[in-house]
Amino acid sequence: MAALILVSTFVLPFIVVKPNRILEGQGHMLIDALPSISGIALAAALVIVGLCLLLRLPASARLAIVTAALLAVILALGSAASAGLPPGNSYARVSPGSGFWLLLFALSLAFVDVIARLKLSPITRLVLLVIAIAVIGGIFASGILADISVMKEYANRSEAFWAEMSRHAMLALGSMLVAFLIGLPLGVVCHRVSWLRAAALNMLNILQTIPSIALFGLLILPLGWVAAHIPGAAAIGISGIGTAPAFVALVLYSLLPVVANTVAGLENVPREANDAARGAGMTDLQRLFSIEFPLTFPSLLAAIRIVLIQNIGTATIAALIGGGGMGVFVFQGLGQSAMDLVLLGALPTVAMSFVAAIVLDALVDFSKAAGSEVRPA
Repeated sequence: MAALILVSTFVLPFIVVKPNRILEGQGHMLIDALPSISGIALAAALVIVGLCLLLRLPASARLAIVTAALLAVILALGSAASAGLPPGNSYARVSPGSGFWLLLFALSLAFVDVIARLKLSPITRLVLLVIAIAVIGGIFASGILADISVMKEYANRSEAFWAEMSRHAMLALGSMLVAFLIGLPLGVVCHRVSWLRAAALNMLNILQTIPSIALFGLLILPLGWVAAHIPGAAAIGISGIGTAPAFVALVLYSLLPVVANTVAGLENVPREANDAARGAGMTDLQRLFSIEFPLTFPSLLAAIRIVLIQNIGTATIAALIGGGGMGVFVFQGLGQSAMDLVLLGALPTVAMSFVAAIVLDALVDFSKAAGSEVRPA
């Protein structure tokens, strides 16, 4: 990581100044990008950070150093963008260069490594996440990064951005909910009926191997027929293109993790717990909800984590068939050769996946701790 920091600081461009949002630009190193001697000072500080990462410092000290370096680099990007824009030129754009992205990657990797070494409790990780979101939100709200090209794209499309963000979240969360409503009972049945288990899991495995864009395309014809021939279907939004085929495809992709994790969780329920419940006179349904589901909860949360992160990423492809979501900006940017517009769609998608992973990892740890208290000795 120290080598990555040095390369990104002294070899790669920190920012790229472009004549407009499409044309190629000229890269500027960190030392040259910042006004006055602040570039030299930050470069020297980053060298010290790289050296500190090589030393066996306490994890808390490494965490403080890396956090300060991350904030300094992000704030430096805003300062470099303001200094790099030609005066009076409303068409010029300043984009983060490869040096910035590599520096952000190296410092983020060091941050994650320190967090892993500290072995923080789930509640502490959630508190850190809330603090990080508040700090990042404060930086964006302050306008420090307003001159960066991605933020200019956002300023021109802020209303559409939040509309597509809402649609993206609806696709990811809604399809996950429907997949659980279908997959959870199916998983219970597959656990009880062994011959059905193999058939169902094999079929869901086949669905999982179909490329997402191909599955979206395969659903256009049947959903178009439903919209044309079944009264009221079109009125509730079912059509050959748009949100409906994207939603259905996401549900189908989500079924395998839900069913497989449900079966695996039920199989790991101790036989002694079921025997004790039977001895207490519980029916099968009572045992399912009072004994088996609570002990299976960590496995179900793991399924939620897999499905949600998978759906957040796959929902980006929905824009190709008119399903909306953050993929709208990604594919618009690709069509216009405007990479900053691509980033406007890609970066929030990555952020949503990152936040979902942290929150659900913490919930899985909580459920495992609670499950160990419920599990009989």
